[in-house]
Amino acid sequence: MTSADDLLLFIDEEDHQPEPLTDSWQVLIVDDDPDVHQATELALRGLRIEHRPLQLLHAHSGGEAAALLQQHPDIAVLLLDVVMESEDAGLQLVQRIRHELNNPLVRIILRTGQPGYAPEMNTIRDYDINDYKTKSELTRTRLFTSLTTAIRTYRQMREQAEMRRGLETVVRASTELTRLQGMQRFADGVVRQLSVLLGVSPEGLICAEDGDDSGAPARVIAAAGQFGHLVNEPLHHLPDPVHQLLSRCLQQRSSLFEQGLALYFPTDSQRGLAAYLELQRPLQETDQHLLQVFCSSMSAGFDNVMLYSRMNEQTYTDPLLHIPNMNQLLEWLRDPQQVRDGRTLAILDLDDFAAINDTLGHSFGDELLQAVYQRLQQHLADCLLARIGSDIFALLGPEEHITPEILTELFSSAFPVGQQPVRLSATSGLVQLNGRCANGSEILKDAHLVLKQTKLTQRGSANYFSPKLGQQARERMRLMTALREAFNQTQLFLMYQPKIDLRNGKTSGFEALLRWRNNEGDMIPPDRFIPLAEKSGLIIALGYFVLRQACACLFRLRQQGHNNLTMAINVSQVQLRETDFTEQLQQIVQDSQVPAEAIELEITESVAAEDFNFLVQRLNEIRALGFGIAIDDFGTGFSSLGVLRHLPATRLKIDRVFINEMHSDDSIARMVISLGHSLAMQITAEGVETAEQQQKLQQLGCDEGQGWLYAPALPEKELPDWLVTPAPAG
Repeated sequence: MTSADDLLLFIDEEDHQPEPLTDSWQVLIVDDDPDVHQATELALRGLRIEHRPLQLLHAHSGGEAAALLQQHPDIAVLLLDVVMESEDAGLQLVQRIRHELNNPLVRIILRTGQPGYAPEMNTIRDYDINDYKTKSELTRTRLFTSLTTAIRTYRQMREQAEMRRGLETVVRASTELTRLQGMQRFADGVVRQLSVLLGVSPEGLICAEDGDDSGAPARVIAAAGQFGHLVNEPLHHLPDPVHQLLSRCLQQRSSLFEQGLALYFPTDSQRGLAAYLELQRPLQETDQHLLQVFCSSMSAGFDNVMLYSRMNEQTYTDPLLHIPNMNQLLEWLRDPQQVRDGRTLAILDLDDFAAINDTLGHSFGDELLQAVYQRLQQHLADCLLARIGSDIFALLGPEEHITPEILTELFSSAFPVGQQPVRLSATSGLVQLNGRCANGSEILKDAHLVLKQTKLTQRGSANYFSPKLGQQARERMRLMTALREAFNQTQLFLMYQPKIDLRNGKTSGFEALLRWRNNEGDMIPPDRFIPLAEKSGLIIALGYFVLRQACACLFRLRQQGHNNLTMAINVSQVQLRETDFTEQLQQIVQDSQVPAEAIELEITESVAAEDFNFLVQRLNEIRALGFGIAIDDFGTGFSSLGVLRHLPATRLKIDRVFINEMHSDDSIARMVISLGHSLAMQITAEGVETAEQQQKLQQLGCDEGQGWLYAPALPEKELPDWLVTPAPAG
């Protein structure tokens, strides 16, 4: 075995103190001979390889070496003795390094004092050994040469491993960051992934966005560490040199590697982004290459986030007021933190806003909406505010701040629009969220329900939703569903109430009345289902059904010889507004083979209050075809004599209320009969129940009567017998 003195023949014996090491190559000497450790340390003193000094670590057995390798994963070279505690201890350590410690990077120079002990080629091939020397061969020059070769190989392998790890980090970061929605969250993810890539702590990290075309300054959109409190602040609020470095980076549109690191992320939107990082170690060439790859990858991510942000803004922001819209309100209502006890949702509908828009123009209307929004925001700053319709706002906030009194007071003074004050009222529906388990859509539905009810009964006020109101709404919905099913299952049918000519006691005709018997055999009153049919639009189909059935019934009666009968059929305002109603009406009587003169359409007096000019035009079209027109329930509405004079009606029907009053006061019945005759109209009295009423009507000159005195509404099969039976006489 070569002595230590053989290794020291070329070493300066002068005692040198080791210099402080800050960035060095770690070399582990593994040998059970202390003299070898001393001789090797003296031989390598002062040497620098690749401009970096060496840091020597020492182990005297295979187990001790394995422990050091676990503690120091950055060891570059292992100077390993083959024979230590056992003849192959060195070779066993090599196998443990490669397989158990999973360290493929450390370069191993195998040293032996017994030449030929281990086959050189087989050892290098089987155990991944960088070099194999006898101790006598390792002079200072040869040792330096072997170490230089090993360290260069280690550096290249290390760079390749770091590059691979860095690229994997970039790919993983790109995948993870694509899940982050919103610029601030994405930017925060970028600065944190950047710290992972460079292996530094996320201190002093910041991401800034360039200013936009509106003149807004560059601002901080994400930050960490000491800059965490500066999110959303303008860039000029940052301390120097951070402010200067980021500003130059955005202006020059390139990354800067000085006094810190400023990375530039170019985007398709031409709005650059820059990230600042306080450097904690010098950047290697590998680092800079990875950073270029990282910037390219993240630039695409920023573009995607900007696109998402624009789409998100369009989805959740009102384009006029730039405040949350209906979609955002629904998101709030899905958030348990927003929908909790002690909070209230209010829906505010601006009264007559459409008329303001039509009269003063949409620009004026937009300014008025701005004024309303500003007042709501000013007085209810702690509430969430959204615009969910053209003239509808929503408020979500503490129940003590959203009350009927507060909302009404907000509209008590005029809104300034330019130089013009505008008086405006709002009708509101409120829902208290205490104990509510319903989802957001149901809460919003309840708010709209009470709003609609308040619009009908207390316009300009605000009311709370109540369980009773909800129950009524659910009952109406259930009834509407059942009505649609009834129409499809032919549960609807017609009954016919006779009309009697008071001058001769003969049947002059019938009034067709729609009836509904449900699956349980119960009769549903018309005053319950007809209004629902009108609101839902089902009245159109029901109306044509009644017209066809009633005309078909009249045709069958005429075939039996009853040619002088008329058929009265009720039509609603909704039906009259159908563009093709007149054509459909004419087609139905043609198909039924009955003359138009035998059909009398009944409209209620209240219809005349809605768009009078249109009504007159439509009724004139109907009269021109030969149909008669009756005004039903006359006297209960608010039609004036002037209105009545312009309606092309052929009959007035006196409401049963005035018939019941005739025993004490017949003035209204007398007036209606006289008025109708003066306008060349026939008069029909409804609800005649006693012979006394009939006699009185005959004395007043009433033309026709119908009611229980004569008969209730009859099914069609009973009409032939009725027509051959004399009507009760007065």
